[in-house]
Parts: sequence; C-alpha cells; structure tokens
Amino acid sequence: MTTRKDDAIRKAVRKHYGEAISQKKGSCCGPTPSQITDGQPSEFARLARYSAEELTAVPETATSFGCGNPVSFMEVTEGQTVLDLGSGAGMDLILASRKVGRTGRVIGLDMTPEMIEVCKRNLSAAKVTNAEVRQGMMENMPVADGEVDWIISNCVINLSPDKPRVFAEAFRVLKPGGRVMVSDIVTNSLPDEYRDDIMAWVGCLAGALEEEEYLALMRKAGFEDVKIVDKMTYDKASLTTLASDPCGCTASEQTVSADIVEKYAGRVASVKVSARKPVLR
Repeated sequence: MTTRKDDAIRKAVRKHYGEAISQKKGSCCGPTPSQITDGQPSEFARLARYSAEELTAVPETATSFGCGNPVSFMEVTEGQTVLDLGSGAGMDLILASRKVGRTGRVIGLDMTPEMIEVCKRNLSAAKVTNAEVRQGMMENMPVADGEVDWIISNCVINLSPDKPRVFAEAFRVLKPGGRVMVSDIVTNSLPDEYRDDIMAWVGCLAGALEEEEYLALMRKAGFEDVKIVDKMTYDKASLTTLASDPCGCTASEQTVSADIVEKYAGRVASVKVSARKPVLR
C-alpha cells in the first residue's frame, strides 16, 4: 500500500531530477561522471569505473547521475535484451546498446518526463537504433513477464520507498536464468532518524539500505547467486565531494550536510550487486 511518505518521496525525487536535467546541473548524489579533462575522466568518473573511452563515446548531454558503472561488469552477449531501471539521460543505456549489438535490444525505464525527453535526444545523437524508453515506476514496471535477459541500474533503487516491490518486479520481468547487475548505495549503521529526511532521500543516502538487508531482500524476492562484485567505501574526502553542492542547491536544499560527512565517513559505500533468476527445472 502506498503511503503519504512514499508519495512525498517520489514527488521530491521527480522534482529534483527533473530540474537537474532541465537546468543541466549535476546531481546531489554527486558530480556528473561524464566530465573529462584533458582526455582523462574526472576523479568521480574514475571512482565510478567509467573509462575515458566510454565517456567520449556518448553525447556530452548524456549526464550520469549514478554512483557506478554497471555496464562494465555486465557479461551480456549480442542479441540479448537489457532493461535499465532509472535510465536518466541515457548514458548507461547507450553503452549497453553497443554491447548487445544490432540484434539486441535495450529498454530504458524512468518516471521523470524531463529525463525521458533528454534521453531520447541523446539516443538519437548517439545514433542508437536498438533502444526504447518507457515512462513508469520501478515498483510497477511497464514490462512483460520474462521480457528481458539483463537488468541494470545505477544508483536508483535506493530512491524507491518500496524496495521489496522493486526486486519482486525485477524478478518478474527477467527470463529464467536472467541476470541483474546494479550499482547502488548501501550503508553501515546509518541512524533511523536520518532516514526521515526527504532531501536526504533525494541525495541517495536516507533511502539506502544496510548492506546485508539489501542482499537479503534480493534473495527473498527469489534471486540466487546474490553477491557484491565491487565495492567503494566513501571516506571523508568522498563524502565531502557528495556535499560539495554540484547541483546548485541552496543551503536549505543541501542533501549531504557537513555533520553527516563528519559522522558517517566510512559507513556509506557504492556497491555493484550481481544476482540471477533461477532457471526453471
């Protein structure tokens, strides 16, 4: 059942990221990793595992609002279908489209109309012909049962107020044997009182699950071989980067405050999680 808090979280997330992409700002989750200086990825891009080759292969407007690069860890083969949850401006969608080849297909899913419009323009600019973008929510995906081979996502599932439903939907739309590779934020002993802060939800922290809870929810949804394949723990410098106002927020809108940096450095991490839907027997 959807609650008022759930609706408030979704409204705040939709508003924030719609404004961020419309005004060509970064995300309060962190600076855009699509920046390159003198042919080299920015520090945030490097930490997120984006290579210079990948970043130069996408349009400059294909800004990423994520915390990692799930495509680099995805063992997709040509001809498969990939679903990107929270596809945003289309950066990971473009990279995935090249991996599946002309006989494959990629589907982007996003709830923010402004993001979808920018994504479509970026797909066109990148001359991607095997992609489509659908508007909808992760908790109720406009995707048929068993339609996709792979699901990727980049720092988006943490924004959902109903993660068990997201994982249940992901399980539904995957083919038997289908796989998941998602980048996301997890925490270690983040106080409950901080999780009531709506702006902290928008900033990818308040809604982040404890690491073991994240994995347990995926297993409960039916996934097997659930494991973390890559992890970057944010130290003080990394959390300071998150708090450096890349999105042009006012002080009252800042999503990661200085006191959070001091208290929780080392307790927040970006992880890449791999899982598989069991094969029917």
